[in-house]
Amino acid sequence: MAFFKKKRPYIRITPPRVLGEEKKDVVPSIPDDLFLKCPGCQKVFQKESLTELKECPYCHYGYRLTAFERIKLICDEGSFKELFTEVSGKNPLEFPGYEEKVKRLEKSTGLHEAVVTGYCTIERKKVAFGVMDSNFLMGSMGQVVGEKITRLFELATKEKLPVVLYCASGGARMQEGIFSLMQMAKVSQSVKRHSNAGLFYLSFLTDPTTGGVTASFAMEGDLIVAEPKALIGFAGRRVIEKTLGEKLPANFQQAEFLLEHGFVDQIISRKEQKSRLSLLLSLHGVREEIHGE
Repeated sequence: MAFFKKKRPYIRITPPRVLGEEKKDVVPSIPDDLFLKCPGCQKVFQKESLTELKECPYCHYGYRLTAFERIKLICDEGSFKELFTEVSGKNPLEFPGYEEKVKRLEKSTGLHEAVVTGYCTIERKKVAFGVMDSNFLMGSMGQVVGEKITRLFELATKEKLPVVLYCASGGARMQEGIFSLMQMAKVSQSVKRHSNAGLFYLSFLTDPTTGGVTASFAMEGDLIVAEPKALIGFAGRRVIEKTLGEKLPANFQQAEFLLEHGFVDQIISRKEQKSRLSLLLSLHGVREEIHGE
């Protein structure tokens, strides 16, 4: 009978708290960057599994290095001397906010522009050395980048040095318009003079190497080598597919695809790069620097 039905008491039990203590979440938050998805093989792995060389543990895809990390990896310790830091650019198109953006990037990256140039030794072999850095406006090629690389080749021609240039770029810099595109011809002329002097130029393509850089000095080396899974191309995939009216292969514009079709001579993982570069320099007549020379 409903008259004799016993009601269940509602008791709310809360854990004891110290007076003034704030309530804490029961479930701890998970960091956003705990896992990484490799752009090369699409596999997911813990960030702590990334090797010291910033390579995917599965396919050796190389995550982007800064110019100074690259210099530390390749150049003999203490041998790199930076040159042409005095080169400065302008805003020829009066692009709004462009000069301020460049100054902010110089301060945040410690770079003078999207390329670092100088000379160094690689296992005691002296070379003119350049590294483009995608952290600075995606390594885009403006007047300063073109001028610094041109001067690097002119110095190498004068001092009879080989050139090793690490390329990484999104292409020409749109904020400088036609002045950026003119750098393609300008650098190419200095590369040709270097070649006419019988000197060796090795172009090393890293992720990404695209646009006007690919259409000029990146593909003008006596040897063209690349890192595993690096994106290398001129126009974007969608533009090419619409132009051709057909679907492109999944690995189109990857270093392995270019190697298979003869556009790249070798693919070299980071752990082998210094020793392989030294070997290639030796094969092209570059001798070790004698101490005190």
